[in-house]
Amino acid sequence: MTVVLNQDPPENSCRPAVDPMFRSLAAVYGARVLGVVLTGMGHDGGVGAEHLKAAGGQVIVQDEATSVVWGMPGTVAEAGLADQVLPLAAIGDELNRRVTVGRAVPGAVAGRK
Repeated sequence: MTVVLNQDPPENSCRPAVDPMFRSLAAVYGARVLGVVLTGMGHDGGVGAEHLKAAGGQVIVQDEATSVVWGMPGTVAEAGLADQVLPLAAIGDELNRRVTVGRAVPGAVAGRK
């Protein structure tokens, strides 16, 4: 897979934006996607998180206490789309745990590298 930036009209007043990226990831990888939404202004990521969840993916968001601006992660958390809400310092360890241990995904083998 290749990530390509385009000149499509901005979404959520920005380009690149999280929503189109999450939509693309959901369409290509489905349940194998783990999205992470960190501090950020606005609501970008909320609609994309809906697509990730509908495809069986999961979403982690940064908590309000450690976010400079809780707009983006707050949008996802308040919509009930976050599987976990974690302080910034815990997100790296959680990602490492998930990559090392894996998670049950149809067709996946835990521990496979």
